[in-house]
Amino acid sequence: MADVEFARNGPVSIAYEAFGDLAHGRPLLLIMGLDFQMVWWPDGFVDRLVDAGFAVVRFDNRDTGLSTSFAPIARPRPFRALLGGVTPAYTSRDMLDDALAVMDAVGWADAHVLGGSMGAALGQGLAMEDPQRVRSLVSVMGAPADSGVLGMLRYVRPGVFRALARIRPGETDEERVDALVEIYRAVGASPTYPFPEQWARETARVSHARHPRDQATTQRQLAAGRAHRFPGLATIAAPTLVISGLDDPLVHWTAGRDTARRIPGARFVGHPGMAHAMPAELFDEIVRDVQRLAVDADGPPART
Repeated sequence: MADVEFARNGPVSIAYEAFGDLAHGRPLLLIMGLDFQMVWWPDGFVDRLVDAGFAVVRFDNRDTGLSTSFAPIARPRPFRALLGGVTPAYTSRDMLDDALAVMDAVGWADAHVLGGSMGAALGQGLAMEDPQRVRSLVSVMGAPADSGVLGMLRYVRPGVFRALARIRPGETDEERVDALVEIYRAVGASPTYPFPEQWARETARVSHARHPRDQATTQRQLAAGRAHRFPGLATIAAPTLVISGLDDPLVHWTAGRDTARRIPGARFVGHPGMAHAMPAELFDEIVRDVQRLAVDADGPPART
């Protein structure tokens, strides 16, 4: 694990880690999903990206991990946020500015951007609203960011929420770690590939030790998405790859297909056996696709 550094976006502090050669590697920014810390980007995936020539930066979105947390909520009701019953503490635009602050902190004028789940929507948002900062876009396990709440709901698979509702975090640290593992299992377990039990438990322990999960974060981040309207996906000019799991229990794979259809020139890849997480067995294939996109976007190296 790399040393944690901090970027500033006004009063908000954003924790990030950098891997590889920041001066000479292809810059790649990883944007995490709803209520998950950056440590849930598997180190094995990051290592393969570095081996492929990328300089990789991952960060904790505001309200998660070591980044600035917001005021606690006595009785959080996360999914009321989707229906407009919650006053947002911040917006998705603020979260995009957090990502830009991280890029500024490491000296990147622009970067390739890879976002997962909610991070896919944020990555799309950067490509729409700050196109000069995005060399290429990889949208993974996401839905069209410009579809609005009602449009998003058509892609959500409600069955997984029953499984999530049955998970009750206990009072002890170990019980809360168990709950994190079960949350990850509910959304990320593949019908084809083995569940990474040891990695998930180790990561859950690290995540809990850095900052215990706060359900109010889910509420605030959902409200942030509702509080900001993105331009249309058709405005994205960056070369784009869209990846979905064909066995995703949370976001139906057609969300990825429709995202790609609405971005000019985008390519869609659907992986059988992939749920709402990238299995280690697909790391090499996904990294090859990300590398190919980045090379095409950057063009041939300048002659010396």
